[in-house]
Amino acid sequence: MEKYIELNSEQDTKDLAAYIATMLKEGDVLCLYGELGSGKTYFTKQVGKMLFIEDEISSPSFVLMNEYKTGKFPLFHVDLFRLRDEGELLDLGLLDMIDSGITVIEWPELAENLLPYKTLSLYFHFDGKKRWVNIIPDRDHEQFFA
Repeated sequence: MEKYIELNSEQDTKDLAAYIATMLKEGDVLCLYGELGSGKTYFTKQVGKMLFIEDEISSPSFVLMNEYKTGKFPLFHVDLFRLRDEGELLDLGLLDMIDSGITVIEWPELAENLLPYKTLSLYFHFDGKKRWVNIIPDRDHEQFFA
């Protein structure tokens, strides 16, 4: 069941991140879809704050992956925009990290066939004036978005 949520302010994004962070457990994956500037990294920063990550969360665009171990769970923030094939994805060690924390993947299209069933997909949109997100929960998270 897909859920549509308007993000009319930064506070709306913070509230969404806080809500989602309360349901996360080790091994969960958040797939963040959306164009540049749609709010994926900002959302990830807010999730990190809710998971008590002490470090400043930054975009992993150039390094592909940032790891944060200071919070409630290890947080792996991955950006797959520049990868070209699943081999590069496997070299990154994505499958190994998934089991040991919360994994947030920006531009996850390349990884879709490799991800576990515990995957929450968020589609961020920005039309120049308003922001919104479409959330497609996995079966473990459906009840949170009914």
